Amino acid sequence: MHTLRRIRGKGVINAHSLIQSLFDEKMSDAKPSDIHELEKSTTPQVNKINDLAEQAAADEHQLSVRDALRRYPKAVLWSVLVSTAIIMEGYDIVLIGSFFGLPSFTKKYGTFLNNTSGYQISAPWQAGLSNGTSIGTFIGSMLNGYFVFKFGYRKTLLFSLCLIVGFIFIPFFAPSLPVLLLGQILCGIPWGVFATMAPAYASEVCPMALRAYLTVYVNLCWAFGQLIAAGVLSGFSGVTTQWAYRIPFAIQWVWPIPLFIILFFAPESPYYYVRRGEIEKAEQSVRRLTSANYQHLASQTVAMMIHTNELEIRIDAGTRYLDCFRGIDRRRTEIVCMAFLAQPFCGSAMGGTPTYFFLQAGLPTSISFKMSVGGLGLASVGTLISWRLLHMFGRRTLYVVGLGSLAILLWIVGFISVGAGKSEAGYYSQAALMLLWLFVYYMTVGPICYAIIGEIPSTRLRNKSISLARSSYYIGQIICNVVNPYMLSPTEGDWKGKTGFVWGSCAFAFFLWSWFRLPESSGRTFEELDILFAQRIDARKFAKTDVNPYARNHEAVHESFKE
Repeated sequence: MHTLRRIRGKGVINAHSLIQSLFDEKMSDAKPSDIHELEKSTTPQVNKINDLAEQAAADEHQLSVRDALRRYPKAVLWSVLVSTAIIMEGYDIVLIGSFFGLPSFTKKYGTFLNNTSGYQISAPWQAGLSNGTSIGTFIGSMLNGYFVFKFGYRKTLLFSLCLIVGFIFIPFFAPSLPVLLLGQILCGIPWGVFATMAPAYASEVCPMALRAYLTVYVNLCWAFGQLIAAGVLSGFSGVTTQWAYRIPFAIQWVWPIPLFIILFFAPESPYYYVRRGEIEKAEQSVRRLTSANYQHLASQTVAMMIHTNELEIRIDAGTRYLDCFRGIDRRRTEIVCMAFLAQPFCGSAMGGTPTYFFLQAGLPTSISFKMSVGGLGLASVGTLISWRLLHMFGRRTLYVVGLGSLAILLWIVGFISVGAGKSEAGYYSQAALMLLWLFVYYMTVGPICYAIIGEIPSTRLRNKSISLARSSYYIGQIICNVVNPYMLSPTEGDWKGKTGFVWGSCAFAFFLWSWFRLPESSGRTFEELDILFAQRIDARKFAKTDVNPYARNHEAVHESFKE
């Protein structure tokens, strides 16, 4: 770390000077038997790899979105297919939360309160069922970080798809709330794998020009899953038999089997092979992701991956979970965890599954389910719009502005609830604002988070960093799912729209954090991000600092900033 302090403060930062400085520092304390290993970085073969890597990096910066789609159509296809598994988790999140307002479900599993409230699932059981999924997904996300590093994306994904097919039987046939809770926990394990694997796979198989779009597509799959669930529930809201909730559970079997058949042929991430030293397999994987006219560029693409991997080994060779909290990677872990943790605390527990809130706000059951369908349709549109906004404004601006906007909307809902909470106009005003909240959330914080977590971690720790980030989200979700029913439920706090004051204040707290701590990662290769973090560049200066990873001498370092 002494070396990093010595070469900070220069506008153009280069990987070669950083590596050489680290090399010289190690040489000063090296034993004669170690010198041969340390000098390997200066061999002609490595210099050739660096030259190829430099060509690939220059090509990455010049590649437009249209050219990237033409060159990497298969990478886009496989990334989209892997992300499609996320639909199942998005579907279930809306499903179980909306069941709390479904008469046939509450009659089966709830208790009768009075003629006004009818059958209700108690707040502790609402929290338990909502958190059952979160507990399972937490376990799955942490296991994913280990198994992907050891076995790769493909094998881990296929095994998880097999698990989910079996686990769906439990909630489908559940005779009681405890069995239903067990089913939610077990189903959550493979869902946690899907949720953490998809953005990591997308960021590793796609070029820089497509990286943000395909990591953000993960959020679109969430929105699709939620929209499908809302549509299914709206269709069954008038059914009074057990099939009103059993058929929605059974629909979850639609995805895993065809996905398993298709993804059996998916290519492994080339970064996985580079980390294992299997360079030929890495090149084969790149060729499978590239169109026929660009197969000859596979070697230089892999060379850039090798260069990035070697740079990260020089900075910090660790690949364990503990290494995510050490040295330079501690800051990167903070960013991805906080970016994901903001999602549940910025109002998702209240607005992310809006049916129950609409019911408690005073809207009729049929209208509540229909408005949820409309709101989640807006969520899908918002995610599509976010792709355009990403290109125009970058990650940091969208995320910061999004959090500030969500805080304001939630505060307004709270004030309406205080001033006109018992009027019909008040009911519909709160509902309209929560629909607007959904639209803003899915244009900003919801999808942009996936671009952030796909780009910020180092390549060697990406799976574990994303697993920790997603686990942070699940911990936050558990807390919010415990607190929210006690605020909204008529058997507990019965705060209705005044709950917006709590979540609006939380959103504002994350707005302040993101203003000071969230860097801009747009338009950066992974090795450029490695160097920016190694130099401890201030988050608000990331976009302006010029990085040259391939400058070969210290004289090339000079003060220069992007306009």
